[in-house]
Amino acid sequence: MTVQPLAELKAAAPLAGRVAIVTGSTSGIGLGIARALADAGADIVLNGLGDANMIDTVRGQLADTHSVRVDYNGADLMQADGAVRLVDDTLSRFGCADILVNNAGIQHVSPIEDFPAAKWDAILALNLSAAFHSIRTAFGPMKEAGWGRIVNVASAHGLVASPYKSAYIAAKHGILGLTKTVALEGARHGVTCNAICPGYVWTPLVENQIEDTAKARGISREDVIENILLAAQPSKKFASVDEIGALAVFLCSEGGQSITGTALPVDGGWTAQ
Repeated sequence: MTVQPLAELKAAAPLAGRVAIVTGSTSGIGLGIARALADAGADIVLNGLGDANMIDTVRGQLADTHSVRVDYNGADLMQADGAVRLVDDTLSRFGCADILVNNAGIQHVSPIEDFPAAKWDAILALNLSAAFHSIRTAFGPMKEAGWGRIVNVASAHGLVASPYKSAYIAAKHGILGLTKTVALEGARHGVTCNAICPGYVWTPLVENQIEDTAKARGISREDVIENILLAAQPSKKFASVDEIGALAVFLCSEGGQSITGTALPVDGGWTAQ
């Protein structure tokens, strides 16, 4: 029997032995990141909304396909104690929480004078405060272990603004400030913190948005893609969840150990303009 050299095992599964929490990971970008981390060998804690049977199917597929441990934690991140419980439960279950990916988020579009205060509060709670509460809970154990990776999924809207998205843009700009602060505090303790800033990414949610917009405006799906959704994206091409996942894996691997406090656009040139 041939034993695979340790270097080859590490290259094939650079995150083997690590435990990763990914919020908002039952679909879309979060699920893409969870899959990529699992493919790199990390055990995964999923968190997010969805039908219980669907979530169990996703959990089982991840575990079977990648031969890693996969748990689901249904903590409500709209509440501060939910974000804390998510991390604490992971520490109790696995003994560590090496990687934290803050991806969960919601959106609402409205002129500022009509923007519902309740929507503002909800968006700030999930898109920004939940990340703060999960980071503050995970940071101490990471610091004590001398190793940790925090990846915040922001947005191109963390770097530039658009009208009618006041809460979302405020939250995403806030995430970038939080990212920089945590990076400075972790710099001498082996803990990095970075933000990924996607433009439009191809997900089932975007597919539904294309169809709904085409019907509402009486135009073709091609017009919706070219002239509405990707109007600001020079590549005229959606990013894929696999691209976002690959970047997250790199940031969590040895190759990313000196990258911290950054905001990395994956936006087809949107923010280069």
